[in-house]
Amino acid sequence: MVSSQMQEPRRASSDTATMGHLFLLDLSDNRVLSLNPDGSDRKVIVTECRYPDGIVVDVAAGHIYWTNMGNPKANDGSIERADLDGRNRKTIVPQGGTFTPKQLQLEKESGKLYWCDREGMRVMRVNLDGSNIETVVDTSQGDPRPGPDATKWCVGVAIDVDGGKVYWTQKGPDNAGKGRMFRAGIEIPTGQTASNRADIEVLYDGLPEPIDLDLDLNNRVMYWTDRGDPPRGNTVNRAPMDSAAKGRPDPEIVFSHLMEGIGIALDRKGDRMFITDFGGDVLSAKLDGSDKKVLLVAQGNLTGIAFSEIS
Repeated sequence: MVSSQMQEPRRASSDTATMGHLFLLDLSDNRVLSLNPDGSDRKVIVTECRYPDGIVVDVAAGHIYWTNMGNPKANDGSIERADLDGRNRKTIVPQGGTFTPKQLQLEKESGKLYWCDREGMRVMRVNLDGSNIETVVDTSQGDPRPGPDATKWCVGVAIDVDGGKVYWTQKGPDNAGKGRMFRAGIEIPTGQTASNRADIEVLYDGLPEPIDLDLDLNNRVMYWTDRGDPPRGNTVNRAPMDSAAKGRPDPEIVFSHLMEGIGIALDRKGDRMFITDFGGDVLSAKLDGSDKKVLLVAQGNLTGIAFSEIS
């Protein structure tokens, strides 16, 4: 279902500042930025990243983690960590531990990071200290890495611990309408491997170009950005997580007119989402797509964004 005609987002003002904090990635200048949820108090906290893409926050431990894509044609992707102010920077997954790491998620219960490896054609995870790098799903079907087939490229990832599932997107070629959404068990079934596991479910196919994912677990709704061509692309979409394969509703567009949408982060308690696009915009809206606001514009090529409950 496509929502009704969208109004242009309005500019946010400082008098609507609320609790919380945002962290986002600037690919064009290879930086990690922090700011308030109204767009104020923008700060550069980390520099000299290597094409950063995905970011998460561990509030309790006082850490941010981010992925560095590196050179997509080389096996030199990595994951780093720093304190919330950017100090005490540390490498968690060294260069070559993953090919082209994209969106990143923190699963605190098991103490693991999950990410999608685009040209590596994998969903992967690692302990927070960098030990035990694992492949959860391998979509390569025997193709060499870097993968030549963009339909096998994994990009966005999200975790449903209680449901025991990992969700991910495979974007397909640019604007080709071959994007797909999948899910599978967090653990590989006994006797199977990341390459031949039989529990993978296709939730949606024929999407323009799905990118990053986030889950509203209380209401059992998944949200994702789509970078493809309008009208279905350059949007934020949502769909129920638990609908049956037969009769599954079409995705609902809740935000449109993005400039190549990339990052998404949900503030579930605050009933709002935060979005970045490759045109350099930071935007927000309620989870139903209403109350759209422009927080920042022309900030370079922005990728991942994370929201945290830090005052």
